Amino acid sequence: MRAIIHKIDELRVTGMIGQLIRFGIAGGISTLIYAAVYLPLATYVFPTLAVAAVPFAFAVAVTCGFFLHSFWSFRGHGSRDNSGRQHLKFLIVQGVGLALNAAFTWLLADLLHYPDWVPLIPIVTITPIATFALNRQWVFG
Repeated sequence: MRAIIHKIDELRVTGMIGQLIRFGIAGGISTLIYAAVYLPLATYVFPTLAVAAVPFAFAVAVTCGFFLHSFWSFRGHGSRDNSGRQHLKFLIVQGVGLALNAAFTWLLADLLHYPDWVPLIPIVTITPIATFALNRQWVFG
């Protein structure tokens, strides 16, 4: 129990708890935007190939996410690079997220024929954990 309390104090002191909370809120907003774009496209525009809706939904959500994460989630953490390298790193991390989302969607909706909403389960759980770690350590670290 003492180790858990020590770890929580350590996370509080380093600011990571605040980052996780802000990241979760910003991610929730981005996820709602993603779902609002993805579901109608997957259902009505691409009814036989849901994975085709992923890039459109992802582009809209990632644009919102960049500003939320850059100016809010990771504010005060690390440094900001105006040379374009940080933007490139962010886009690479988002590419990883896009690949994960596309893989989940293709596997679950297109290959296994689950309803179009089912891929949102790993999309809102696994992808955010992966992108948080990469953003914190590599992009905004």
